[in-house]
Formats: sequence, C-alpha cells, structure tokens
Amino acid sequence: MVQITLLRTAICVSFASKTLIQMKTHHISLIHAIILIAAGAWGYLDSADPSPTALIPVITGIILLAVNSGVKKEDKIRAHIAVTMTLLILLGLMMPLKGQIVKENALGVSRIVVMIVTSAIALVSFIRSFINARKARENNAS
Repeated sequence: MVQITLLRTAICVSFASKTLIQMKTHHISLIHAIILIAAGAWGYLDSADPSPTALIPVITGIILLAVNSGVKKEDKIRAHIAVTMTLLILLGLMMPLKGQIVKENALGVSRIVVMIVTSAIALVSFIRSFINARKARENNAS
C-alpha cells in the first residue's frame, strides 16, 4: 500500500515540478510556504499525540510568507533568509519522513514527500536566481 501511494505521489510531483521550475522564484517560494503551512497543520492535526515540533513546517511557512515580498523585490537579506529557511526545512524533514516510513503511514509519507520536493524545487530556484543576479551584476559592471 505504501509503495502504491508513493508511486502516485511521485507521478503527481513530477508533473507539478515541471510547472514549478518555469515559475519566478517568489511564486515558487509562495507556493512552498503555503504547502508547508497546509501540510504541516494537517500533519499536526492528524496526529494522535501531536508534538509541538510538528508545527516546525507551519512556522517555517509563516516565516517564508513574511519574507516573500522581499524575495519578490530581490532584497538580498530577505532572499537569503528564505533560502536558509528552505534548506533547514529540507534537511529537517528527513527524520519525520523516516518516522512515517517506519510507521507505514502512506498518507504521512506522501505529505512529507510533497514538502521535501517543494523545498528542493524552491532551493534550486533560489540558487538559479542568485546565479542569474550575479551574472547580471557582472555584465553591468563590465
């Protein structure tokens, strides 16, 4: 059952990732924040014995929403806060994923995989935007 759910999740994520990669960084970050908030809250409310640490994706999503206007305006500080939070949540979701796999909770695994994939896509988008900004600065300087 877990493998079938994971396969369905992988198919959905692959279609969504192709669309996300073509979007602007601030849009990707906004979608990422909303997914973290929704999936994190769902995971917290779905748990039989919820832990406050289950709200970490929700808090991260709220922070990403707060700095998203700065990402849109290409504010370096806010963009670096967003990329740092994205990297931290990407790494931080590995242990909950392991726990859901051990529990054989297919829905929990799918929820966390979606958060991980959107985090990875957002991280790639941030890195690409940083590289493009640096190239633009170098071209303007010369």
